[in-house]
Amino acid sequence: MPRFCANLSMMFNEVPFLERFAAAAAAGFTAVEYLFPYDHDPATLRAALDAAGLTQVLFNAPPGDWSAGERGIACLPGREAEFRAGIRRALAYAQALGCRQVHCMAGLAPAGLSPVTLAAVYATNLAWAAEEAQAAGVRLLIEPINHRDMPGYFLNTTDQAADLIEALGRERLGLQFDLYHCQITEGDVTRRMARLMPLIAHMQIADVPDRHEPGSGEIGWEYVFARIDALGYQGWVGCEYRPAGDTNAGLAWRRRYGV
Repeated sequence: MPRFCANLSMMFNEVPFLERFAAAAAAGFTAVEYLFPYDHDPATLRAALDAAGLTQVLFNAPPGDWSAGERGIACLPGREAEFRAGIRRALAYAQALGCRQVHCMAGLAPAGLSPVTLAAVYATNLAWAAEEAQAAGVRLLIEPINHRDMPGYFLNTTDQAADLIEALGRERLGLQFDLYHCQITEGDVTRRMARLMPLIAHMQIADVPDRHEPGSGEIGWEYVFARIDALGYQGWVGCEYRPAGDTNAGLAWRRRYGV
């Protein structure tokens, strides 16, 4: 059976963020992920995790100015010093929270800049960050994101991500395989999952087209979950979906699919 973790940025929004840890535990989750920890000091988050008996599985490195529309800065020329400071900050949080994986967002491709230039900056930044993360006992992850939800995002396909991981080293860089993004951008989800399994360090799920619970859209989840098991995946599967209604009511999908 896949091991599911709750995404506290999207789920349990019925209560304030720090109360979502207890809500996730009460709903039967033993692990959590979320977008960013930086609005809270590490000790506060550690206390919330410990009080609820939860494991911190994943969060994102600082993305630049999120409120201004930035979605990562790893591919952006001239932002290297800010990128490195952000990675160091993320690794300090990871150490405090016992989190073994951090996702590094690529960023939006600026108009007028060559993709070759962006790719070179991205690869150089990732190589440095992966080295720093490995030394801290953390694995850096990258995730292709679809252009419907995030127009212009630089890392768009699983093949692009796989090429980077193979070039920089599987032991230092892992793939965050989000079935929602993959279905929208590329389709053929379970065959891609099977081919990429040696690179996959974390998975995330949401149904297509509306990013709600499994069973609300077009993906055949009974088959998908069976394939995850058959392929021997041992990592966590993040529930990165927006509940269509009440979070707890929406968790009926787990009973429906026997997971």
